Formats: sequence, structure tokens, C-alpha cells
Amino acid sequence: MSILIYTLVRGAEWRAAEAAGHYAGSADDTRDGFLHFSDATQLRASAAKHRAGEPDLVLVAVDPAALGPALRFEPASGGKRPGLFPHLYGVLPLAAVRAVTPLPLGADGLHCFPPEIAGG
Repeated sequence: MSILIYTLVRGAEWRAAEAAGHYAGSADDTRDGFLHFSDATQLRASAAKHRAGEPDLVLVAVDPAALGPALRFEPASGGKRPGLFPHLYGVLPLAAVRAVTPLPLGADGLHCFPPEIAGG
């Protein structure tokens, strides 16, 4: 199995994706023209920057090998964050999803990630 990539999805948006058979992205994804993903080492910083304090999130783990050439690894917009980020230019087929995990908020207001996520 390849290394997984991750995206944070609002619960209502994920339930709609399950009904549709694919995830087309958030309003931010639509604005930017691609679905935003992170690897395990980037995930906590992405959550803190883009989804801080949001309840009812799910962590969607995806096999990048199942996405084909629509997946590209690119610098963050503005180049302010180091590293390359996975961007999917198309919808996320549910067949590429390996796990969906609720991401509750802890008493400190930060999301509680599963132990396999870097820094967990």
C-alpha cells in the first residue's frame, strides 16, 4: 500500500459525497480549482490554518495511487508554506478512499488526530 494523503471535510459535505458517490470539494476547493490534500506531516498545520475550531469534521484518508494523473504535488499558493502539497484536479472517487475518521475537538479546541498522523 502506498503512503496515504488526507483531506479534512465538513460532515455535511461528506454525507453528500457518500450519496453522490464522489467528493467534489469544498467552496475553497471550487475557488482554487482543485481539491486540497496534505500528507501526514502537513495535516496538523493545515487543520490549524484552514479548519481551526470547526466541529463535525472527518479526516478522509486517500490512496494517491488510485487518483492517477489528476493528482499533482505543488507548492502551496503564495509559496509561504514549505514542501509540496497534493492537489487533485477533479472529483475524489470514493473508491480511492481508504478510511473516514471523525475528527473531534479536544478540550483545548484543537482537533484530535488518530495516532498514525505525524505528531499524534
